[in-house]
Amino acid sequence: MSGQRDRFGGSMDVLYGKADLVPLPDEEAERLFYQNMMTVADAQELKADMLADPETTVFEAHERQLEGIATSYERRCRQLAGDDYEETAMAYQRGERDDHVGALTAYYFEGLWRMQQYATITDTMFFPIILRYPNCVTVNIRFASGHTTTKSLVYESPEHSTEELDDEYAERYYNEGLYSQKQAAKAIRECAQIVREQFPDPDEVPFEERKYGGIVSAIGRRGPVFSTMLESVEPDPDRFSGPPAHPMLVDEGPEAKQTTRELLPEESFVV
Repeated sequence: MSGQRDRFGGSMDVLYGKADLVPLPDEEAERLFYQNMMTVADAQELKADMLADPETTVFEAHERQLEGIATSYERRCRQLAGDDYEETAMAYQRGERDDHVGALTAYYFEGLWRMQQYATITDTMFFPIILRYPNCVTVNIRFASGHTTTKSLVYESPEHSTEELDDEYAERYYNEGLYSQKQAAKAIRECAQIVREQFPDPDEVPFEERKYGGIVSAIGRRGPVFSTMLESVEPDPDRFSGPPAHPMLVDEGPEAKQTTRELLPEESFVV
């Protein structure tokens, strides 16, 4: 299976410029989407708690978040194609099928593969964008070069530094690292609140107040320096003319292009 994944992961065009368009045809679908987004918010708060705990390493908090994202992508693959989702994705990649189930499974399988690779490399950001429209949702799985956006908060993990410092400087570096982690924890809790505000409970908030919402986020790493960012995004009300008949891959919208222009440094690019 590792050989298949190596070949699959070499396909640059599976993710680039694409998004998963998910219909929201009824209350059940609305509630499921809401629950998924609350899982995202809960994960942000868990990461904040871990960063604020001096007994937990930054790397552990980082890894826990990545594992949660990877698990959600695997769950989506199983929802689309069942337990044989890998073969479905590979069949689409080989050109043996061209249906929307194959395309979407390949999309999330590529995201899963990249997320697993991402856990072992630095200088690459996970840079997704999720947008809610009146009768659908889009999910863009994106990765970008570099380790920080123009609005990211950075924090350090001294245990991942390769520099050899004198005891005095090592202690200062350690204390500064703890302070940066606590600041990051505070910011990440605020990010969780943004998620909850952008995607409110359909059983409590009228449709007119919840039919649009969006977030873009980024997590990155370069050696001992980690970064985090999440902010709201205003969806384009003219992007879709009607409800989609079924989940499908679509081209990324103007919101994705705008966040790329505004948040990535000039030397960075989406991969």
